[in-house]
Amino acid sequence: MTAMSARAVAAKAAVDVVTSFFGRIQALADDEHALDFTFGNPHEMALPGLPAALRAQAEPRTVNWFAYKSSERPAQEVVASALSGELGLAFEPDDIAMTQGAFGAMSLAFALLCDAGDEVVIPMPGWFCYEPMLYAADLTPVRAPLEPETFDLDVDAIARALTPRTRVVVVNSPANPTGRVYPRSAWDALAEVLEQASRTHGRRIWLLSDEPYRRIRFDGAGFASPAGSYPWTLIDYSYGKVLLAPGQRLGYLALSPLLPAAERNELRAAMFPLGLAIGWGFPDAVMQYAVPELETLSLDMAELTRKRDRLYGALTQAGLQVTRPEGTFYLWGRAPGGDAVAFCSALEQRHVYVMPGTLFDQPEHFRVSLTATMSMIEQALPHLVEVAAGFGGPTDAAPLSRVSSRQSG
Repeated sequence: MTAMSARAVAAKAAVDVVTSFFGRIQALADDEHALDFTFGNPHEMALPGLPAALRAQAEPRTVNWFAYKSSERPAQEVVASALSGELGLAFEPDDIAMTQGAFGAMSLAFALLCDAGDEVVIPMPGWFCYEPMLYAADLTPVRAPLEPETFDLDVDAIARALTPRTRVVVVNSPANPTGRVYPRSAWDALAEVLEQASRTHGRRIWLLSDEPYRRIRFDGAGFASPAGSYPWTLIDYSYGKVLLAPGQRLGYLALSPLLPAAERNELRAAMFPLGLAIGWGFPDAVMQYAVPELETLSLDMAELTRKRDRLYGALTQAGLQVTRPEGTFYLWGRAPGGDAVAFCSALEQRHVYVMPGTLFDQPEHFRVSLTATMSMIEQALPHLVEVAAGFGGPTDAAPLSRVSSRQSG
């Protein structure tokens, strides 16, 4: 007999592989030689504009400066204007609910749309917290695989996953962990499938577009949100990625302006009371006050591109199979020998830490975070190639050593 509810047991089981790995990585504080490429954490000091923006808003101007806050109107206005410019859709401030990062936005979306036992279709491989979040909300995750080689969105696989109990389909672009950015044609095709299935089952299927990496794209890659293709779309967003400050919780949930007026107004009216009901899911006052300044800040995309090109080029030159990311700050590769846990464990013996694909239920793959410094990358590359060679991967590490010494200078 357990003290926990059945949904708590299911959520814990789904996230145990992540929390166990997180605990191990926290122990890196004791390893002065650690080269940490696991989570998307910063390894350099914060963007100068971030602490400046927070300091500017930390001094109270009124007696209620730190009073209870829901979605502050100035923050909603800034977000609606910026989002309209980015996506070419006419967002209004009332379409925006400010949240505690994308986590909070997704929790709000599920609270708004879903009843206990509803099914939510999620992409695989996909973010490792979708399933535990759904179990904790008494919802049923249903996996829909991406295309196995290209990791394109597989609309047919999503169609096969839909049932009369389906309430939400989650999509993620740019996608974690694969780095793929999906084109508008994929959203148009998916919109047709969801519209047909909604009519067949007599119940609206909603789309939740998970977009925390929307502004982190390489090589001038464009971006299309499904909110422009399917009116019944909600967007979740986090500032923690583009600011490389995941510990400062700020995000939002946005309603597609194409949503029919009756449903749009119903959800607008429900966002505040449901934000309260899920545990006061609004950002801290200072974070909301700082939104006008934070909207203009971004990590250095030129430097991030340089890191991507260095790692991707060296690893593929050495024979590893790596997906070239179009967005996010990750590389997604196939572990030499097909055993990501063994590959990552061998790297740990050399103080190089990367994330095994087991966290994404993909035991043959691994993920490398590009938020590491260039110095860390140069130190880690020879180890990555030499360990790969020991698993039947590339056998000649000399070319990499020569390239490394030439480029690191």
